Amino acid sequence: MASDKKLNVKNLAALGADRLAELLLELAEGDAAAKRQLRLELASQSGGDDVAAEIRKRLAAIARSKSFVDWQKTRVLARDLDAQRAAIIKHVAPTRPAEAVDLLWRLLDMAPSIYERCDDSNGTIGRIMDEALENLGVVVASAKLPADKLADRVFTSVCANDYAQFDGLIEEMAGALGKDGLGQLKAKFEHLFPSPAKPDRQERRVVAISSRGPIYEDDHVRERHARLVRAALTEIADSLGDVDGYAARFSPAEQANPAIAADIAERLLAAHRASEALAVLDKAEGNMSGGGSWPDWERVRIDVLDALGRTAEAQRTRWAIFERSLSTDYLRAYIKQLPDFDDEEAADRACAHARQYASFHQALAFLINWPAHDTAAGLILDRHHELDGDHYWLLTPAADALDQRYPLAATLMLRAMIGFALDKARSKRYRHAARHLQTCEYLARRIDDWAGHPDHETWLADLKLRHGRKSGFWNA
Repeated sequence: MASDKKLNVKNLAALGADRLAELLLELAEGDAAAKRQLRLELASQSGGDDVAAEIRKRLAAIARSKSFVDWQKTRVLARDLDAQRAAIIKHVAPTRPAEAVDLLWRLLDMAPSIYERCDDSNGTIGRIMDEALENLGVVVASAKLPADKLADRVFTSVCANDYAQFDGLIEEMAGALGKDGLGQLKAKFEHLFPSPAKPDRQERRVVAISSRGPIYEDDHVRERHARLVRAALTEIADSLGDVDGYAARFSPAEQANPAIAADIAERLLAAHRASEALAVLDKAEGNMSGGGSWPDWERVRIDVLDALGRTAEAQRTRWAIFERSLSTDYLRAYIKQLPDFDDEEAADRACAHARQYASFHQALAFLINWPAHDTAAGLILDRHHELDGDHYWLLTPAADALDQRYPLAATLMLRAMIGFALDKARSKRYRHAARHLQTCEYLARRIDDWAGHPDHETWLADLKLRHGRKSGFWNA
């Protein structure tokens, strides 16, 4: 009989449709969201038109509301919005995709008024808007809207993107717009390109003061206008596969920025224009600072060198980056390009380099993750004085990795963490430190040669002498 009481589809269905309907009405009493959900399900029985009308009515009601929504009620509003979004996809899109596109767009258009009257610090509303935009990109493909009408709507939305609800809209709409629609959209933004005229000095409004003088409202407006147009035109150029159009959106000085140069070069490489890509990268090389500060420039340059058949140079660059950063990704890429039987020698050379690397903890992380546990143990024994017990996120898994084969190396890491917690009186770590102490006691039984380090009893006696009063640790 117990199984008959379990809440599952089979047992509930056994109650019968009439009884279930009664229960639903009882449960929905006083729950506006549940009632709206039931009305949507009932409307779906008559087809997409009735559901669309219900959704449109509810969206209009939300849009009309002016009351502030506190953080406690934001989740309720979010569930309501998400229910409308889900209903559009489930009940309207399959039979009336154009209607679904219009409803999703209306939902996104509501974002500014919603954000202005509610606390969305946890991003709940934002995630629903992001999902609605993704849904829009999927549904619009089957709506078969006229390219000119769609271009008009995309243009209007991008220009009104004050709350980032339409970020990525052009990319989402690119397939439905097609080449013609993207061309029309491009023309609209090019027409918009000139910045608004600067007003007379006496009409200018100061909105802030900086070290360089007053900041005027019209300057801010012009800068925002320029960013909007440039972002739209670069996104359109990407969607059209127009590498030259993309590059043209950046001034020569901007193209000398390694990050921008990498973006342009990557697109040129995808268009099988590797020589031009290398030229773009070379123009930005003089602005490199510290090498590792521009990882995309280095990554793209290696890809370009490979595409040009300059494999040896690409390999030298991979190895140089590894030597500087101990990047496992670059080392694996380097080894992958080597002839057979050279990979083991390269791996040994990499581990030897890591053992002498300036940053002890970066070297340890590399050797544990590579993995090269024998070299990691040697690093610890050679440079144990560099152990920082505050690096618990590294030392704890490293000790776990080494404790079976290298108990002394693991013990030294555990001692470093115990010592740090006690020396700095980090009481919140005492429980973990006590667990490390138990592990040290266990490992001590398997250590025959302490290599000049105090054995467990000697070390423990010294620990008690220095920290015997820290009962929070000893009693943990």
